[in-house]
Amino acid sequence: MVFIGSGEPAEGAAAVERMLRDTVILYEDGTPRTHHVVSNLAVEVDEESGVATARSCVTVFQALPELPLQVIAAGRYEDRFERRGGRWGFVERRVRIRLVGEVRGHLRG
Repeated sequence: MVFIGSGEPAEGAAAVERMLRDTVILYEDGTPRTHHVVSNLAVEVDEESGVATARSCVTVFQALPELPLQVIAAGRYEDRFERRGGRWGFVERRVRIRLVGEVRGHLRG
């Protein structure tokens, strides 16, 4: 799995986990207090080659004691999947954030 966002690509589960741990703020409940809504999903599957792609919109909401519920980011996900051993799995996710709101309570730095 490769995760491509605004920084260097993170390849492999451990690298993706490290990247998220280094950039996303977690609260006492162990979550970033966000909700990601994915919509307008379009999937294209090539059964013969065992490859699929998906495009979708993402809207990220956050609520904190000092921050009322609001949209903090919006953009697109571009995903790629492969079938291996008869099972489909994520190969790549590109995150293209187009709109950014108040992210001080979500991202470090």
